[in-house]
Amino acid sequence: MRVLITGVAGFIGSHLCERFLREGFQVIGMDNFLTGLPDNIAHLFGDRAFHFVHYNVVNYIYIEGPVDLVVHLACPASPIDYMNHPIHTMKVDSLGTLHTLGLAKLKRARYILASSSEVYGSPQVHPQTEEYWGHVNPVGPRSVYDEAKRFSEALCMAYHREHGLDVRIARIFNTYGPRMRKRDGRVIPTFIDRALRGKPLPIHGDGSQTRSFCYIEDLVEGLFRLSVAEGLSGQVVNLGNPEEVTIRELAIKIIKVTRSTSELEFLPPRPDDPPRRCPDVSKARKLLQWFPRIPLEEGLEKTVKWFAGL
Repeated sequence: MRVLITGVAGFIGSHLCERFLREGFQVIGMDNFLTGLPDNIAHLFGDRAFHFVHYNVVNYIYIEGPVDLVVHLACPASPIDYMNHPIHTMKVDSLGTLHTLGLAKLKRARYILASSSEVYGSPQVHPQTEEYWGHVNPVGPRSVYDEAKRFSEALCMAYHREHGLDVRIARIFNTYGPRMRKRDGRVIPTFIDRALRGKPLPIHGDGSQTRSFCYIEDLVEGLFRLSVAEGLSGQVVNLGNPEEVTIRELAIKIIKVTRSTSELEFLPPRPDDPPRRCPDVSKARKLLQWFPRIPLEEGLEKTVKWFAGL
């Protein structure tokens, strides 16, 4: 089978690409390196089953030959990236989604959208199920990402209903692991980078806000199963770790794992920062027989080891 992965040089995209190659797929990887890193996929260029296309998905997309599966991962995903590239972020999840859906329709391919827990906004339901519609500020600073993902989901379902396209939507919650950029603005790489240098760990607000963190190996397993399973057309599935932790607890865990002398630095809260975020993954367990296996402490140790080796 032949799969197109957009955003292949990104943190998640590069790991997912490796998984498809191990499973015997031919992979066409597409990226423009706006936030993805060439080093993430450099080791794949010797694999005859991998073909890279340097391209921006906001433009019209055409691929020669058959395509059996399209996985649309391309999008600036960290707060720093989508704040620095707000219009491009919205283009990737509007024009980029439109063009990749059009390719899937032309090739009669299955389509996977990498959506986000950000579609839930600052949730009023906890934990978040796929049936929850969300609570999003459409004009706030985070809206360029939140609303872009919500539009992408709506566009996918329009193609599913009007054209019968086999579309699956993965709502991805916080994911971490090797190949994250040190200073991409997300909490785990920020904390690890600063802890390894003995710098204060910045906490916005009082640190009582919660998140749930899924190790990349578990997340890739969920995405792969969602991609290859039969009979899931039109399904929306949360993928994340339901183990909830406060940001302050996370900082203390990272200080412990890194054996750092860093202290905590409390800063003003960020606008529209959700007080709680945690997935209900019972649907993924039922449909995919998937549940994250790697506990936070183990995943942090693996991630710290990778960062320390840079």
